[in-house]
Amino acid sequence: MNYDMSNAISLPEIDSYFDEDHLHLSDLVNPPEKSDRDVRAIWELLSLKQGGSVLELGCGYGRIANRLAERGARVTGLDISPTLLEKAKADAADRRVEVEYVLGDMRSIPWQDRFDSAFLWYTTFGYFDDADNERVLHEAASSLRKGGRLLIDQNNRFALQRDKSPTYHVWQRNDDIKINIFSYDALTDRGNSERIVVRNGCVRRTRFSVRHYGFSEYVRMLRNAGFETVEAYGQEGEEFTSCGPRLVVVAHK
Repeated sequence: MNYDMSNAISLPEIDSYFDEDHLHLSDLVNPPEKSDRDVRAIWELLSLKQGGSVLELGCGYGRIANRLAERGARVTGLDISPTLLEKAKADAADRRVEVEYVLGDMRSIPWQDRFDSAFLWYTTFGYFDDADNERVLHEAASSLRKGGRLLIDQNNRFALQRDKSPTYHVWQRNDDIKINIFSYDALTDRGNSERIVVRNGCVRRTRFSVRHYGFSEYVRMLRNAGFETVEAYGQEGEEFTSCGPRLVVVAHK
């Protein structure tokens, strides 16, 4: 059998997935207490300090970036979705924090040697084909000062291979329902999601695909991008285990 190894999504598909339906019920998908735990883990893994500069790639609606700003970091967020960035800016205003939000493509980062740290959180890495995914890492490296750190958080593909597929997640508030159907293709190492939203009497379906990498692949790619050391962790910075749900990578430039 022949398999397409370049099952990456295009920019229009990314924009159509990360839309108002993505925002709808987002507080149920990622409740505030989870976001608070995520921020604590990111702060520790990147050894952030008040006044330190940090770039979030694929910042979405600002649930992480705005909380980091509340802790005193100088935060810049880059995202391809105007819809999500408007929500991020509104939330920053409500929290009375300043975050620089920029519309852009993480494959072409508009800064050089500017940040102390950068990160891609909650499976934000792997949207594209292998060549473009590696390009993201090179761009991230270029945006960092010497000694900077890059953090990547992704599903652990060993756990995905072990778990029964597909899996279903359902969130509901009153008559509005969001369903996510996730399947993992071990031959292409891509996680494929179908989102079904029932809202205001309408049903909408959207598909999304992410490439998952193992740690040895990360080491190769990150060293090629200019990083000197690469470390592996599990969920929220715990010790990595093959059966754990997350692979967290920290690279030092």
